[in-house]
Amino acid sequence: MSLLTSCLLAAVVPPPAQAAGRPVPQSEPAPGAADRIALWPAGKVPGEAARPSVPNVVERSDDPALPDRYIDNVSAPYLVAYRPARPNGTALLVIPGGGYQRIVLDKEGTALVPAFVEQGGVTLFILRYRLPAGREDRQAALADAQRALRVIRANAAKWQLDPKRIGVMGFSAGGHVAARLSTGFDTALPGRGDAVDALSARPDFSLLVYPVIDMGRHAHSGSRTRLLGEHPTPALEQQYSMQAQVNAQTPPTFLVHAQDDTVVSVHNSLLYYEALLAAGVPSEMHLFAHGGHGFGVRLPDDSLTAQWPTLALRWMQAQSAGSAP
Repeated sequence: MSLLTSCLLAAVVPPPAQAAGRPVPQSEPAPGAADRIALWPAGKVPGEAARPSVPNVVERSDDPALPDRYIDNVSAPYLVAYRPARPNGTALLVIPGGGYQRIVLDKEGTALVPAFVEQGGVTLFILRYRLPAGREDRQAALADAQRALRVIRANAAKWQLDPKRIGVMGFSAGGHVAARLSTGFDTALPGRGDAVDALSARPDFSLLVYPVIDMGRHAHSGSRTRLLGEHPTPALEQQYSMQAQVNAQTPPTFLVHAQDDTVVSVHNSLLYYEALLAAGVPSEMHLFAHGGHGFGVRLPDDSLTAQWPTLALRWMQAQSAGSAP
């Protein structure tokens, strides 16, 4: 086990006696820590009160080797960074899922570190974003994703990154946020008007893993209800169906989905891929027969679906060809 993995487990694994579902706020990096990066100046998050709410961090697993935390009640969004010993210049803004109800921190966050950071040399920035509950503004998550991409790009030199090799990876409802960023990176939203806001929020590439895409026939009902309300109009469904927002400026995209996903239908990825194809966006899609939903990288080694991180890293390398850090 590498030093990075040892430190990671020490930071996120609760004591063995920890009961599933128990709050574990101490598992997050403290404000001001080097690996915790605030998106907005303190007390100046657009549309939020000056005094932020206290996030809830809950551990659902009773297995110390397989932590499964989630966070909610985030009003001062931030990134948690995982940096390789030898950065290869590529960064990923990771947007975990949780049905627009919570944000999964381990299965679609820290569990990525061994493959992507330690072996792949990619710098990960995992986003704690604002959820729609209690907010009139449906665009808060997109605003956080835009700002996060810009913050990473603004600090590229400091973090040994190529500003032209910054991608986004989204899972489930986080895939919807990532697709919103990929298609709406230039959407004008309230910001600080500072030098960071002046930078492009366009990801250089996008990886969507069992993503929520459609808000119509193939919608994940929980995500749709939490984002759009109980009875959204057809026009609102269309606006937030990401296959309808794809255009030629959408970044190259890598899609992963399992055919037996009964939570977010594989049709979501199919619809998005068809739109990418029609727009002429270079894309790649990997559909697996088995895997269900929410598998992240926690799959048996002999599972074909377990190959997706290797495929994703190779695809990312191909996107970076000809771009030096």
